[in-house]
Amino acid sequence: MKINNSIAFVTGANRGLGLAYAKALLAAGARKVYAGARDPSSVPVLEGLVPVRLDVNKIDDIAAAAAQCGDVDLLINNAGIIGDEPLLGENGVEALHNVLDTNLYGVLAMSRAFAPVLRANGGGALVNMLSALSWASLPGTGAYSVSKAAAWALTNGLRNELRGQGTQVVGVHAGYIDTDMVKGVDSPKSRPEDIAQAVLAGIEAGDSEVLADDTARHVKAGFSATPSLYLG
Repeated sequence: MKINNSIAFVTGANRGLGLAYAKALLAAGARKVYAGARDPSSVPVLEGLVPVRLDVNKIDDIAAAAAQCGDVDLLINNAGIIGDEPLLGENGVEALHNVLDTNLYGVLAMSRAFAPVLRANGGGALVNMLSALSWASLPGTGAYSVSKAAAWALTNGLRNELRGQGTQVVGVHAGYIDTDMVKGVDSPKSRPEDIAQAVLAGIEAGDSEVLADDTARHVKAGFSATPSLYLG
């Protein structure tokens, strides 16, 4: 699909990568971008940017957003949390549930709510922000990696189920991105603006998967190594 003249909805769009997506969409000619955020007042005032109250863990928020934004033809599921409790830590089970609620079930709930909207508007596109950690786990990323691996599988399932209505489903993988989420991580990070541009280019090219930076490309290539990179 073409970004120019599109109407998009971006979750977690008040800052970081979500805001970078919103700005990139507007710069590329999107007519309107709905910016989902728990606190709509935290969304910057920009022409074409429409704040929408949204907590992806609240089904009422999601239903209200889908009802309000019936003109959307591009959904970007960007909202996510990282979590820092080890899988075998004292609160590991609860922490994993929390991460899955946002990174997996939140994505599914948004996709279910907006699939009919996308269908009514010609199919459009659905983009899920995944991670290079969908395919690998590092010390301290166990729960996050579980959630993103599950979200990757979810994305592939949604692609099968939405193909018939003409919806392009895009899975985006990237390494660390320079946002507040990983401000304490001392590793190379991509600029949010560069990730957003790579994703918009992938949407317009009709891609089903976007490897948005060198880290994602390296990890994906490592599948064929012996031993495979994901084995650590």
